[in-house]
Amino acid sequence: MTDGSDKSPYEHPPLGNDGGNPESYGQNPPPQQNYGGYPPPPQNYGAYPPPQQNYGNYPPPQQNYGNYPPPPPMNPVDSGYGYGGAPTLTVGNALSYGWNKFKANAGVWVGIMLVAAVISAVVSYLTGGFSSNTDDLAATFSILNILGTLASAVVSYLLNAAFVRGALHETDGNKPSFAAFFQFSNVLAVVLSSVLVGLLTGIGFVLLIIPGIVVIFLTWWTLQFVLDHDLGPIGAIKASAKAISSNFGTLFVLALACVGINIVGAIPIGLGLLITVPVTIIAGTFAYRVVTGGRVA
Repeated sequence: MTDGSDKSPYEHPPLGNDGGNPESYGQNPPPQQNYGGYPPPPQNYGAYPPPQQNYGNYPPPQQNYGNYPPPPPMNPVDSGYGYGGAPTLTVGNALSYGWNKFKANAGVWVGIMLVAAVISAVVSYLTGGFSSNTDDLAATFSILNILGTLASAVVSYLLNAAFVRGALHETDGNKPSFAAFFQFSNVLAVVLSSVLVGLLTGIGFVLLIIPGIVVIFLTWWTLQFVLDHDLGPIGAIKASAKAISSNFGTLFVLALACVGINIVGAIPIGLGLLITVPVTIIAGTFAYRVVTGGRVA
């Protein structure tokens, strides 16, 4: 027999009882907290969630929004060159620049060349007339012959300066008018510089020719420095020699190319010089501005 106090393991405590606790026998279990009601609302119930940062607004515009992008930085050849950077000095660039500038203002350049040719012809005729009216020995030392030669030289110097002045206008980005070619007031410096270059060249040719060629090359930009920087004869010659020496190789090839182009231009009765002389002068002045860091437009 078993003791009456023993319980079967398969028996369950009666309903309403908490498992044998007499105090809770016959009573319903206590209701859960908030029984029969809605669960408590979450925090901030009934309100919209806080907006995110900058919610409802457009994103801040990027820098320079709505405008054209800033232009690329300019290198000190314009540049003035006008195409976003400084031009590079090559023989091809210089000659192309000279040709393009000539084409854009061909009428004025051809006109100034024709005027220069007429003036030179008249001066040559007058100085030749002075010589033909005297004996050979007297003509050599006559005052009229000397004055005629000087006048011819001065006219030649001034015409060369006019061509350079026009080329400087072109590199400044201005199409020169006929009058603009003669916009220089330092006539004395032009004449003295040309005389000094002529003397140095003559001495160089006496010394076996090659020194004379070197002098011509190194003094190539003398008039550019006189007209563009208002230098005196000696200062302009020194500045020209220094600038050309800084880029000797490229400039020497360019000078040879210019000489060759003008030789070709002189073949058809010299008519080609009406084109080749302006092109090569502008090309040389372009090279001058590039090497010296001047404006090129």
